[in-house]
Amino acid sequence: MKWKELTNVVLVGHSYGGMVISGVAEKMEKSIASFVMLDAFMPENGQALIDMQPPPAREPILAAEREGAATLPPRPAELFKVNEKDRAWVDAQCTPQPIKCFLQKLTLTGARERIPKKTYIRAATYPSQYFDAGLASARAKSWRVYEVPCGHDVMLDMPERLTEILQEAA
Repeated sequence: MKWKELTNVVLVGHSYGGMVISGVAEKMEKSIASFVMLDAFMPENGQALIDMQPPPAREPILAAEREGAATLPPRPAELFKVNEKDRAWVDAQCTPQPIKCFLQKLTLTGARERIPKKTYIRAATYPSQYFDAGLASARAKSWRVYEVPCGHDVMLDMPERLTEILQEAA
């Protein structure tokens, strides 16, 4: 099956994945039945991930690019408030992230907003102004919203609750 033949897709993006699925919605809008942002960045038209960062967070990325780096090292699981039991496993799974992921601007026409079902899930015990902004934007646009009391990796900290929410969102 080709991606253009897909129908009734439930598209879920976690963290940076919010950037990715916002772009995917532009290409597959008619195939997507439900769109779920899981503690994710919510870009607007013309934004790159770096545009959503304050200057102190932008400069190391731009400096690394100027120095010829192609990737940035993964951030430790502890930073994302991953539960202690899973931190070593998460750290072992993480790989460097391409710098271009931070710099590529998205062209958004509103496809994301035209998808019938939209949900934003916020990991409430992980402090993030970016994801708080995503939650506020989702609320303002009358999306279904959930706040769960756990760290950023909801799928590890509260898998049963996440499953319930995703079933409701589908």
